[in-house]
Amino acid sequence: MVLSDPQVPERKRFCSRSDCGAPVGRARGERPGRTEGFCTKCGHPYSFVPKLREGDIVHGQYEVAGPLAHGGLGWVYLAVDRAVSDRWVVLKGLLDTGDQDAMAAAISERRFLAEIEHSNIVRIYNFVEHLDQRTGSLDGYIVMEYVGGKSLKEIANSRRTPEGKRDPLPVEQACAYGIEALEALGHLHSRNLLYCDFKVDNAIQSEDQLKLIDMGAVRRMDDDESAIYGTVGYQAPEVAEVGPSVASDLYTVARTIAVLAFDFPGYTSVYADSLPGPESVEVFGRYESFYRFLVRTTDPDPARRFGSAQEMSEQLTGVLREVVALQSGRPRPALSTLFGPEVRVTDTELFPRLEGEVSRLGVRVPVVQGWRWSSGARKTPVPLPPGSPPAAVPALVKAVDARAAALALPVPRVDAADPNAGFLAALLASAPHELIVALDSAPVASPETRLRQVRARLETGDFGTALEALRQLEDEQPEDWRVVWYRGVAALVTGDHENAALAFDAVYDAFPGEPAPKLALGLCAEVLGQLDNAAEYYGLVWTTDPSYVSSAFGLARVRLAAGDRSGAVRTLESVPESSIHYTAARVAAVRARLRHRTNESPDSPVLGELTAAAEQVEALGGYGLDAVRREQLSTEVLGAALDWVLSGSQGPAPAAAGDRALLGSALDERGLRFGLERSYRTLARLASGGEERIDLVERANRYRPRTWV
Repeated sequence: MVLSDPQVPERKRFCSRSDCGAPVGRARGERPGRTEGFCTKCGHPYSFVPKLREGDIVHGQYEVAGPLAHGGLGWVYLAVDRAVSDRWVVLKGLLDTGDQDAMAAAISERRFLAEIEHSNIVRIYNFVEHLDQRTGSLDGYIVMEYVGGKSLKEIANSRRTPEGKRDPLPVEQACAYGIEALEALGHLHSRNLLYCDFKVDNAIQSEDQLKLIDMGAVRRMDDDESAIYGTVGYQAPEVAEVGPSVASDLYTVARTIAVLAFDFPGYTSVYADSLPGPESVEVFGRYESFYRFLVRTTDPDPARRFGSAQEMSEQLTGVLREVVALQSGRPRPALSTLFGPEVRVTDTELFPRLEGEVSRLGVRVPVVQGWRWSSGARKTPVPLPPGSPPAAVPALVKAVDARAAALALPVPRVDAADPNAGFLAALLASAPHELIVALDSAPVASPETRLRQVRARLETGDFGTALEALRQLEDEQPEDWRVVWYRGVAALVTGDHENAALAFDAVYDAFPGEPAPKLALGLCAEVLGQLDNAAEYYGLVWTTDPSYVSSAFGLARVRLAAGDRSGAVRTLESVPESSIHYTAARVAAVRARLRHRTNESPDSPVLGELTAAAEQVEALGGYGLDAVRREQLSTEVLGAALDWVLSGSQGPAPAAAGDRALLGSALDERGLRFGLERSYRTLARLASGGEERIDLVERANRYRPRTWV
């Protein structure tokens, strides 16, 4: 545990004077470097020799066991507290007795930290002085809680690939360490203190907990005189000019996460104040939210970083949930503090209404060239005008209603600090016109009431007034992310899809742990025809939080449009039974299996799809599917099966299929025709009008098999 031969490597020997930092104690030729002496640049004394030896008694209470390590402010010793149950403690000494900055830092720890109690921060027990018998100097020592375990640096360095290269920590583990560190820093910030020097060396994993162990750089937020301690590669770039701040503390946590999560050569040189591009780091390409999180937290402008440790922790937790969900395939939902739930789910009907016949090959009405069916319940052939083009094949899926989907996106939660927060919480009016009238009676105009009015006017179609109100808000509140969000909603509603995507992308940059901007970006990508991007964003949301059911329908829609029928079915069938949209998703899954499957190759798995669709229809009776919709869905299944049988796509051995049954009908032409006739006659009995009933009876007659009677 203790070092048998305590030495500081020459490459780590630097002058301890805060305004110098020159290399000291370096070898010259074959002569090794001196461990004690004076800096050749500023003349300041230095010493890298441990001042305490095994058996020394400090302050008449602490028996030294030996040195543990050498830190930024000097040697750290393990000792036994003979006055308190022989507990293990740590004594942290100063770099050298002539260093006033180091002495001041030790005194600051005594003043600030002895009263701090937090599960993620090492306890400070005492501050004592000890007379060095060798030099006669009176040295100061901080007495701290002993924390067993490995530092983050040791954990990171112990991971190696078979080739001996450094193996970065899993992203989720690095994020978890970051969250614990932010808990500790947030506690310090609440007491008007800054940590200043968080890095892999200064945190230890003790059992299942992370602890900050080196408090030597801690300072008050209003301290403009004490020396500033930090480490190249971790310290924020503005600290040298304007000093440390909450933003610079958060920067150090982000840099530490980066050092742990990927191979980061040059983080103290080429990338000392920046990150490598996403194309060169595998985890950035795999986890876009993680990359965006690091980009914001290491922004060169401190004003663009997160405003508090709590805010940063919430977003990092969201990123962690997403990473774990992607890896495990199990959702990790959580309540957002920034956005409310989905307003509603639109476009659950993925497929256009099936006009005409459910079986193109099985219907017995002759298709006469130059004729079409007129509108109305009774279908009468009407001649087409000369030169008319043939009827277009309908699209497999309906296009998303961008306006309705935009207004159904999650709504930003009301800012509790807004003067009208209470007024808005008590506002029960739901119709947009009523809401506008009610908002006009607000005690004072505020950003929240104005944003609510913008949304209400978008819902009523008063786009001009809404856009003008947004422009005024942008002029007054250019940094308010909610204004940017509503700018995206307004652009999507009015058809400006490119600018909508830019607005939602900016919100994603600001809050990479939130599902709402990814859902909005998926919608934008879909209407822009970027199906791969849409599938990626919808997939991120649905995998992480299945309460956003619109992401499942969106993902299924773009997969169908891209030709991934099986992927769409899997997505729709993953909607849980607890969802109110479960039945709609299963109905859509049945149709996803069936639509446009007439001319399938013999080796396509149509029989399995037909069987699965029939089983779903039978099961949906127990989930509230009414009799009319059930029979309509049954006709689609039977019609698709009849087309498959008549097309010859079942291959050379249809007899094997004939042993099966679908929805009580034999899987051959005769059985399927009887099934269709039965379903249409059932629908005729359930019909509400005479014309509809007659049409359904005629359909039944067109499908019934030929008989001698």
